[in-house]
Amino acid sequence: SIYRTVQNTSNGVFILKFLCGTFVLRIDKRYNRVYNKSVDPVTLCGFVTEKGGVLVYRAYAMGMKEFFGFGGYTREAEGFLSWQHLVFVGSLLTVMILAAVWLGNRNRLLSDREKNRVLIWTAMLIDGFEILKIVILCLRSGSMNGLLHNLPLFLCSIQLIAIPLAAFSKGRIKEAALDFVCIYGILGAVFGTIGAGQNYNAYPVLSMDNVVSGITHSLSGFASLYVLITRMASLKKRNISVTVGILIGFCIAAYVVNVLIGYNYMFLMRGDGTPYDIFYNLVGGHPVLYPLIVAGLFLLYIIAYYYVYYAICRRSTAKSQTKEELL
Repeated sequence: SIYRTVQNTSNGVFILKFLCGTFVLRIDKRYNRVYNKSVDPVTLCGFVTEKGGVLVYRAYAMGMKEFFGFGGYTREAEGFLSWQHLVFVGSLLTVMILAAVWLGNRNRLLSDREKNRVLIWTAMLIDGFEILKIVILCLRSGSMNGLLHNLPLFLCSIQLIAIPLAAFSKGRIKEAALDFVCIYGILGAVFGTIGAGQNYNAYPVLSMDNVVSGITHSLSGFASLYVLITRMASLKKRNISVTVGILIGFCIAAYVVNVLIGYNYMFLMRGDGTPYDIFYNLVGGHPVLYPLIVAGLFLLYIIAYYYVYYAICRRSTAKSQTKEELL
């Protein structure tokens, strides 16, 4: 059964108690009419059985309208770091890690062509979900704002370009794209799920805005872990400048677009409920210092990532040499 209980009252009112809420259905048999009143919104299809006949009431359309947010959400947002938020993103991240570890270890010894197939599927899925979201947002608003406000100019949404580049390009471009996916994928997954305070304070957890965002960020993290486990990322020193250049280019583009349309790509204008609020408040929202600090944090992360990677490589090489000398 897709609902918990069905209560049939004497006046022809059926109360459907779903996992996600309660829905009241009133049937007027004389005129074969159905009236409904939403107590807590329903996101599933309800089936009511009465004696010898079966009355099928489809709350599916209503549920889908509520899920996709057409006409606005009637449910209140559960809030950032609520148990619903933590359970949802925890489940996504668990699936992300398990899938990356399983497929990464399974394909680790295969050819680069075989490894790349998983990246191709990941690229198609992440861009497919994002395109679906943009289309729905445009339909929901009745304007192109859904497109303007969902350009791939957030740090995590750069993966919408980087993952397809890593999957379909060749040569040094592919190497740099793989490095970028490896370095920023996990960061985007964590900040875009656990740290997405602005989303979970604004929309219900089980809504199109948060579900699709959670899936795309998890796919980004999956790609990062998969590339790392299968050793597809070369992380060559010659590609550091390319990776930094990609980041700086996107930061400049994001800032320009922010100024033109009054948006907040890459959180270069304000924190919006994210950990960047710490730095925004620290400098009093200074229009120059704050975006420079955010961009500097991005670059600092690249430096730290490469430093740790090469430190591990040096330590591993030193251990191998020591073993050989002992032998």
